[in-house]
Amino acid sequence: MTIDERLERLADRHEALAQSLELLTHEVRELRATAEALVVAVRTDAENIRALARIAEIHEHRLTDLEN
Repeated sequence: MTIDERLERLADRHEALAQSLELLTHEVRELRATAEALVVAVRTDAENIRALARIAEIHEHRLTDLEN
């Protein structure tokens, strides 16, 4: 194998690696956006659950007061 063939092979491998890195970078960005959206959804769900728990507690107190 000549030096020119080696250089050509290295250039091809470099291009393939660069393309792979570009694809991975794009996928990581998409995953990051998805993860951020999930964090927002979980926070919203947690707030809603806390609000429902407060409502349930208030109703429980009202029922207890009515029973007494």
